[in-house]
Amino acid sequence: MTRDAVRPLWVEPRALQPPVRVWRDWALVGVFVSAAVLETVLRQDARWFPLGSVEAVALAFTLLWRRTRPLAMIAVGFGVSAVVSLAAVVGHAGGPVAFVSMVYLLLLVYALFRWGSGGAVAIGSLIALASSGLGSAVDHAQVGDALFGVVILAIPAALGASVRLRATTRQRELDQVRLREREQLARELHDTVAHHVSAMVVRAQAGRVVAAMRPGAAVEALEVIEAEGARTLAEMRTMVGVLREPHDAEVVPQRGAADIDRLARPAAADEPGVEVQVSGDLTNLSPSVGAASYRIAQEAVTNATRHARHATRIVVQVAGDRDDVRMTVSDDGDPVTAGRPRGGFGVVGMTERAALLGGTLHAGPGPDRGWVVDAVLPRRGPTR
Repeated sequence: MTRDAVRPLWVEPRALQPPVRVWRDWALVGVFVSAAVLETVLRQDARWFPLGSVEAVALAFTLLWRRTRPLAMIAVGFGVSAVVSLAAVVGHAGGPVAFVSMVYLLLLVYALFRWGSGGAVAIGSLIALASSGLGSAVDHAQVGDALFGVVILAIPAALGASVRLRATTRQRELDQVRLREREQLARELHDTVAHHVSAMVVRAQAGRVVAAMRPGAAVEALEVIEAEGARTLAEMRTMVGVLREPHDAEVVPQRGAADIDRLARPAAADEPGVEVQVSGDLTNLSPSVGAASYRIAQEAVTNATRHARHATRIVVQVAGDRDDVRMTVSDDGDPVTAGRPRGGFGVVGMTERAALLGGTLHAGPGPDRGWVVDAVLPRRGPTR
C-alpha cells in the first residue's frame, strides 16, 4: 500500500515550460557574487577563505540553470558544498568554511520543488539533507541547530510546492475551459452538419416521389443535394481535430451573425444598455463562423454586464468584408489595470474559439476607460 501511494509522487512529471534565463537571473548571480567577494574581504573568522570564496562565486552560476536543470544544479551545489566540508575535516580547518552568501542554495531547493519531476524532487531532497547533515557534523552543531537547518531547507521546499500546486490548478482550469469551448464548437458544427444532411434526405425523398411524373424534378433535387453536400463536407473538414462529447443532433441551424442584433437592449437601472452596429456583408458566412461571431459577441456583452463597474453603455460593432468578419465590443466602465483580465475564464474561451476557426481575439483595457474585445474571424473558417 505504501508503494502504491508513493509511486504517483515518484512518476509525477516535471512542470511544463520552465522559464529560460532572463535578466533577473543574471542580476541574482551578480548580487550573490558581489556578496561573496564582500564577505571574503570582511570576514576574519573563516579558514580557507580563498577556497570558500571560489566555491561561493562558482556555485552562484547554478542559479542560471535552476529551472531547466533543477536536479543537476542541486547535485552540483550541495555536492560541492559537501566535498568542501569533507576537505575541511581532512585539512583540520579550525573555523567555519561555508560562506553566508551561499544562502542562494535555498533558491535551488525552491526551484527543485517548483519545476522538478517527482523522482528529481526525491533524489534532490536526499542530496540536500545529506549535505546539510554533513555540514552540521563538521561544525559540531547541536541537535537543535541541525533540526533548525532542516526547517530552513523545508521552507523554500514548501513554498515551491505551493506555487507549483497553484500553477497546476490554474492550468487545469484553463484546459477545462478550452476543452468545453472545443466541445461546444464541435456540438454546433455537428448540429449544422445534421441540418444539411436532413435537407439532403428530404430533397432525395421528394425527388423519388416526383421523378416518375417530372423527370426534371429529379435533376433539380440532385443539384440541391450536390450543393448541400459540398457545404456539409466543408463543415466536416472543420470538425476534424475538435473534441466533443456525445450529443443529440439538432435539425435547426445555430444562431449566427444575423442574430447579433438581438443582443441590443435599452439601459436599465442595474444594467448598461447595449448598442449593436452592423456594417458590411455578413451573408454567406461559414455556419461555424456565424455561430462563433454570435457566441463571442454574447460572451463579451455578458462579461461587460457582469464586471464593468459603473458602465452605462456597451457597444458591439460588427463589420464584414471580403475575407473576414471583424468585431469589437467595448464599454465605458471604470478604467481597468493592464495585465488583469476581466471576465475570468470567459476571455480564455473566446480566444480558444477564435483560434480554432483560424482567427484571432485580443482583450484588454480600453484607451481611455472600460474594456475592449477585438476579434477577427475568416469568413470561411479554417483553411486546413
